[in-house]
Amino acid sequence: MTIKQTVNNPYSPWMDDDAPEADIVISSRVRLARDIAGYPFPHLLSGQSAEDVMDIVGRAVEDEDLVRRLGKLKVVRLSQLPSLDRQILVDKHLISPDLLKAGGEEAKGVVISEDERLSIMINEEDHLRIQCILSGLRLQDVYLLADAVDDALEKRVNYAFSDRYGFLTACLTNIGTGLRASVMLHLPALVASGGIRDVLTAVSKLGLTVRGLYGEGTEAAGNLFQLSNQITLGQSEEDIVSNLVSITRQVINRERTARRYIYQQKPEALQDKVSRAYGTMRHAYLLSAGEAMQLLSDVRLGVDTGLVKGLSHRTLSELMVVSRPAYLVKLGGRLSAQECDILRARLFREKMAEINQTNA
Repeated sequence: MTIKQTVNNPYSPWMDDDAPEADIVISSRVRLARDIAGYPFPHLLSGQSAEDVMDIVGRAVEDEDLVRRLGKLKVVRLSQLPSLDRQILVDKHLISPDLLKAGGEEAKGVVISEDERLSIMINEEDHLRIQCILSGLRLQDVYLLADAVDDALEKRVNYAFSDRYGFLTACLTNIGTGLRASVMLHLPALVASGGIRDVLTAVSKLGLTVRGLYGEGTEAAGNLFQLSNQITLGQSEEDIVSNLVSITRQVINRERTARRYIYQQKPEALQDKVSRAYGTMRHAYLLSAGEAMQLLSDVRLGVDTGLVKGLSHRTLSELMVVSRPAYLVKLGGRLSAQECDILRARLFREKMAEINQTNA
């Protein structure tokens, strides 16, 4: 898949339905922060040194083991992509918002595998950010994939490493393993019941941090919450992943308990909420970004409780990308806020009509 195909298609293979705990866990992700010995961290890189890093990574991703596992990988410079395409990569969770921070675009880049499970950001906060993502609760799988990619790159890249501290990174919070493991959770019942505050307080005390849909500094739109580890120093990579899996399972159990309560004790209220959301997606002519995210959350809950038939998690994840302003502008050109709302509603109506026709 070319980079043009990637940004034109709201679907990513990691969005597929067939994954454990997919009714609550949208995705599992592992990021490894790595820096190259002998070069300043990206915020201190000169033009030529930044180019050197690009060249080093470009050669490293030609490793035979990587190509055999993931297909041919190509470095794409950020400067080669229109700003809309860059934002779509953020919306698809293939790069971070931090990579788009102003300055140094010519020597910033990304490597994306054909199946989009792997992306490697170049000259973000660190020289390399190796990211692997899959649907559902598959943290062990994404860690093993990220670790294999890391091992392949390490054969060709001399990482900055300390025998005492581990991997050296631009941010002190990443020193050690350099590993950030995260899960994206859909927690509508905990939000509706008011139990979300206690859950988030509890997980924070257990060493996890809670963020929004697109990471640090973003809001938990559509009842989506990202849980990730805070500590990277003094723990093994395996322990970090295992701890996050254990805590995530506890949150999953709390959400399922809250869903059962709502389903059993307030069935009419649940049916009403889901039906209204489903009907709005089918018939609305104006949809704001915030309203679209809430509708997708309500309908997803309907899918997971069996109240909505014929809709897949994949379709809802695609619509999440479609509803973002960057994708709308890519489709419709320069649009006012109201024109975005009109186009968003039309795309939702068309997708729902297509699904209804398929299921007829």
